[in-house]
Amino acid sequence: MSLFPLLVALQFLTRLPVLLSRMPTPDESGRSLLWYPTVGLALGAFLVLLQDPLNHLSPSLQAALLLSFWVWISGGLHLDGLADMTDAWVGGHGDSERTLAIMKDPNCGPMGVLSLVLVLLVKFAALASLVAVEQWIGLLLAPWLGRWVLPLLLYSTRYVRAGGMGQVMVENMPRFWLPAILLLHGLAMLAVGMQGALAILCICVLGWCWRRVLIRRLGGTTGDTAGALVEISECLVLVMLAFLTA
Repeated sequence: MSLFPLLVALQFLTRLPVLLSRMPTPDESGRSLLWYPTVGLALGAFLVLLQDPLNHLSPSLQAALLLSFWVWISGGLHLDGLADMTDAWVGGHGDSERTLAIMKDPNCGPMGVLSLVLVLLVKFAALASLVAVEQWIGLLLAPWLGRWVLPLLLYSTRYVRAGGMGQVMVENMPRFWLPAILLLHGLAMLAVGMQGALAILCICVLGWCWRRVLIRRLGGTTGDTAGALVEISECLVLVMLAFLTA
């Protein structure tokens, strides 16, 4: 099996210096979704490795540095989706066409900025709580689950934004293999123990509710709403694990 779709996923989801020898075909773009959970696992592993040399620092400084690296390595890609979705959801006033139009606007409004501040603040506080008691598992699970639920949403929900890379991915995703890959990663998360099981349960409930809200407002999902789900999923996993270890 060609690893080119993995390189496509790495280039799209991270700031790692991945150079593609050519543009991906539509089929390769679709198959890159198979690798999203693996990329999330790799991001989590990076965070776990980074935490070790930071152990001598205060929990708040550790959390700040870990979160800064987290945002940097992911390129802030999903934070952008969160801001766009928040602006559109508030400004759309329940109208689907207006919501989609605002979401396409590259400018970030005050509600979008507020959502970024709140999500990053909650992530920082949860990370500080976790590193204070040396609970590194959240660093692994949060980005892993965030990039596990994203292809699950795209697989199960109609894509309503015509054109662009997102539509190409959805139309060409391997619908036979994707559920198998997601199941495999889900079983691997269960191997982590009770924390992994509870994290999966929380994200499945969140994903189900998220999908219902999107269908009610938009009739489906977009790249921005999928990216926003990644951020909220990461936030929820960290808060849930911090609550369990308090």
